[in-house]
Amino acid sequence: MSQHHLKPLFAPKSVAVFGASDRIDAVGQIVFQNMLQSGYQGALYPINPTRAEIQGCKAYASISQIAEPVELAVIATPPQSVPDIIEACGKHNVKAAVIITAGFGEAGEEGKALERAVLENAKRYGIRLIGPNCLGVMRPDIGLNATFNKGGAITGNLAFVSQSGALCTAILDWAQTNDVGFSSVVSMGSSVDVDFGEILDYLISDVKTQSILLYIEGIHDARGFMSAIRAAARIKPVILVKVGRHAAGSKAAMSHTASLVGSDDAFEAAVKRAGVVRVKSITQLFSAAKALSCGFHPTGNRLAIVTNGGGPGVMATDCAEDLGLVMATLSAATIEKLNAVLPQTWSHGNPVDIIGDAQADRYRNAVQACLEDPNVDGVLTILTPQAMTKPLEAAKAVIELSNQYSKPLLTSWMGGEQVTESRAAFKLAKKPTFRTPEPAVEVFSFLSAYHKNQKLLMQMPGPLSHHLEPDVEGARMIIEGALQERRKVLSEMESKALLSAFHIPVAQTMVAHSPNEALLIAQQMGFPVAMKVNSPNITHKSDAGGVLLNLANAQAVRAAYHEIIDNVKLNRPDAMMDGISIQPMIMKPNGRELMVGVTNDPVFGPIITFGAGGTTVEAMGDRSVTLPPLNSFLVKDLIQGTHVSKMLGAFRHMPPADMNALESVLLRVSEMVCELPMLMEMDINPLILDEHGALAADARVVVEFRQPSADRYAHMAIYPYPTHLVTNWQLADGTEVVIRPIRPEDAVLTQEFVHNLSEASRYARFMNSVQELSESMLVRFTQIDYSREMALLAVTDVQDNEVELGVARFAINPDAESCEFALVVADSMHGKGLGNKLMIALMDAARSKGLKSMEGEVLKDNASMLKLMARLGFSIEKSTEDDSIKSVRKWL
Repeated sequence: MSQHHLKPLFAPKSVAVFGASDRIDAVGQIVFQNMLQSGYQGALYPINPTRAEIQGCKAYASISQIAEPVELAVIATPPQSVPDIIEACGKHNVKAAVIITAGFGEAGEEGKALERAVLENAKRYGIRLIGPNCLGVMRPDIGLNATFNKGGAITGNLAFVSQSGALCTAILDWAQTNDVGFSSVVSMGSSVDVDFGEILDYLISDVKTQSILLYIEGIHDARGFMSAIRAAARIKPVILVKVGRHAAGSKAAMSHTASLVGSDDAFEAAVKRAGVVRVKSITQLFSAAKALSCGFHPTGNRLAIVTNGGGPGVMATDCAEDLGLVMATLSAATIEKLNAVLPQTWSHGNPVDIIGDAQADRYRNAVQACLEDPNVDGVLTILTPQAMTKPLEAAKAVIELSNQYSKPLLTSWMGGEQVTESRAAFKLAKKPTFRTPEPAVEVFSFLSAYHKNQKLLMQMPGPLSHHLEPDVEGARMIIEGALQERRKVLSEMESKALLSAFHIPVAQTMVAHSPNEALLIAQQMGFPVAMKVNSPNITHKSDAGGVLLNLANAQAVRAAYHEIIDNVKLNRPDAMMDGISIQPMIMKPNGRELMVGVTNDPVFGPIITFGAGGTTVEAMGDRSVTLPPLNSFLVKDLIQGTHVSKMLGAFRHMPPADMNALESVLLRVSEMVCELPMLMEMDINPLILDEHGALAADARVVVEFRQPSADRYAHMAIYPYPTHLVTNWQLADGTEVVIRPIRPEDAVLTQEFVHNLSEASRYARFMNSVQELSESMLVRFTQIDYSREMALLAVTDVQDNEVELGVARFAINPDAESCEFALVVADSMHGKGLGNKLMIALMDAARSKGLKSMEGEVLKDNASMLKLMARLGFSIEKSTEDDSIKSVRKWL
C-alpha cells in the first residue's frame, strides 16, 4: 500500500530553506547552519532572493529556479510572505512545510487573515503543515535538523513531540548532558494543520521509535487524539506531561456533576483509557521512559524494598504509600529463603533490611528472593555507603539479576564520591538508578500505572451492555419534547422517565400543583412521603428550603406544601416553580447514598462520574471519573477509585451492598451516553444502594440540541464496539456464519487464520512472504480504533470453537473521504460467495461513516480477486508505481 502521508515531513529526500541567511543569529541562518552541520543526507537548497550564495552553498531566488523535486519546505521568512511561498511550493509539488515564522493567529485579525490564506493555499495543493510559530523538526538519524535550536540531538529511540518550542530547546540541551537520544523531535507550534493525532499515527509505524514522549498544553481534536494515542500505546510506551491542571472552580454549572468535574479530570480519565503514563515533570518523563525502555514487564503495584539502612527504607515506604502503592507481603517461602541467607537481625519483613555490613552476595540473595516471590511486582534496592560496604560489587550483582528477570528492578545508590563508580556502571548497563529513593518509587508508580492503564486500553465495550434493550426512541421523544418547548432542563418526572427507558429503577414520583392535590397523592402512595420543589432553575433544592422529608400524615403534607412554596419564594425569588414533587419515603436502613453523573467536557465530550451522594456531595468531593463506553471491568475500576467504595462491603452493622445492581446502573448510564447525544448533564443523586438493590431517588437532566450526524457516535471520544454491524449469514451448504467487527481477544483466532492460509493466499494479501504475524502486527490488526478503521471477520462455530473464515478491512485516508481496503478469505472458502458478502458488508460500513470512495491494490495475477472487484463495480487500472499491481477503486 502507499507510504504514510507524513513521510515527506519525517524522511524528506530534499529540503528547501526559505529565508536562509548569512546574518548571524537570524532564524534562517541558524536553521540552514543546523541542516549543514547535522549532515543532512538529502539535497539541500537555500532560498534567498537577494543572495547568490548562502553559507558556501548556491542560493536560489525562488523555488521555481530549482530544477529538482523538493519534498519539504522550511519557512523562516516574515509572515506576510508565507501565503505566496506556500502557493509557490504547491506549484513545485512540495508535500510538506514547517513554518517556523510567528505572527499568525496569535497576532490579531491581520495574523488570522494570513493564517487563513496559508491554510487555503496549502489545502489547494495538498501540502501538510507543521506550525506556524514552532521550533521545527528533527530526525537525527538522517541529519535532519530543521530547527533554530542552537545545536542538534543525539540519535536515539525516543520520539519527543511538544506544543512548546521553548521547552524543546531546554530539553534538547538537558538531553545532551544526560546522554538521551531521539528518533524524532517535533515542535507543534500553533498546530493549524497537522496535530498530535497524525504525528502519533506516523510514529506508530516508525521503526526508529521505541517510546513516545509528549508535552501537551491543549487538545484540539479529541477523537483524533484519542484514536491515535490509543493506537500508539498498543504498540509502544507513550508517556506524557500535560500542563494546565486546574479545578472547575466556581464556573456556572447546571448540575452537581458539572461543578465537581474540571477539565483536568476529563484529561486524566482519557489518559487512563488510552493506556499511557502521565507524569508531572520533565525529569519524570525521561525517568519513566528509561525504565520502560529497559525491557521491564510491569505486572502490578506491589513493591518490595531491599536496603542496608533502615531510615532510607522507611522513607521509600512512606513515599510508596503516599502514591497509593502496596508494600508487598512476602510469602512464607520467601521469608524462609531470607532467613537462610541473612543475619538473624534482618527486618523479617518488607522493607527487607539486610543490615549495614551487607556485601554483594547478601544483596544478590535478598533481591533474587524478592524477584522470585509471586507476591512481588517490583523491587527497589537501596544502598548507603557504610564502612564495610562495597558499592560497585553490589551494583554489579544487581545488574546481573536485572538481566535475568523481567520484573522492574530499580536502584538508589545514595551518597556521593563512594558510589560514583556504581552509578557509572548502572548507566553503562542502561539500568535506571536514582540518587535518592523517592524518585525511584515514583518511577515504579508510573510502571504500575502503565500496567493498569494498558488493561483499561484493552477494554472494547459496546454501546449496549444488557440483553434487555432500552427504549431509546422513547427516551429521544422525551428529550425532543422538552427542546420543542425551548427547555434544556427536564423536570424530575421527565428525568426519571428517561432513566426508566433505560431500565434504571426509580422512586415513584408525582407532581402536585395544590395542597389538596398533594394530600391526595400522598394518601395514594402511603405515608410517610418526601416533598421537593419542582423547578428547572434550582439544583440545590435543600439550600433553597425546597425539601421536606418523612411527612407522616395529611396535616404535615398540607403544611409542607405551603412551607416549601414560601421558602423558595424567599430564598430563590427568581426561580420558576412548577408544583411540588411527592414520592414515598425510601425506607432503606442499610442504604448508602451515592451519586452517578454525566457531564460534557468541551474537548473530550461526555464523561461519567461516580462517588458519594447526598446533600454534601460538593463538600466531600469524592468522585471518580471515566470516559464511556463502559463494561464490567471499567465499572469496577471506576467504583474502586472512590472513598465511598470502602463502605459498599460489610460495614459496621450493614450487610454488603448489591454490587451487581450498582454495576447495572452504571452500565445503563453508559448506554444513555452512547445513544443519547443530546444528553449534556445528568445527576442521579442520591442513588440509594443496599443489599436488595439500587434506586434512583432523585434525578436531574440537562439536554441540548445537536445536529444529527452520519456517525452515530460522533459525540464520543472513544468509539464503542459497533454491535450494529454484526450480521448473520448462511452458506449454500447450510453453514451458519457470523460477520462481526474484530475484537482485541481475536488475536489467537487471527494468528491461526493467517497460519492456515496457503502461501499463495498470504502473498496475495500481504504482497510479501509473511509466514506468521509478529506481535506488533497482531496488535495492529486486532486492537483497532473503530472511528478510523474497520475489520469485519466472518466466523463460524466448529465443535464449540470459533473459527475465522475470512476478513475484510478498511482504513480511512487522511482526506477523511476515502479509504484503503484489504480482503482475504480462507482457501477452503474460495468460490462460495464469502468474499462478495464481506465486501458488501465492508462497503456498507464505509458508507455509514460518510466515506465517498474505497480503493486498494491487487496483484495482477490474482484473477479471482480482480473478477470479484469487477463484479462489485470497482474500476481497475495499472498501478503507477508497480507493474505487478492493479489499482482498484469504487465510488460509494
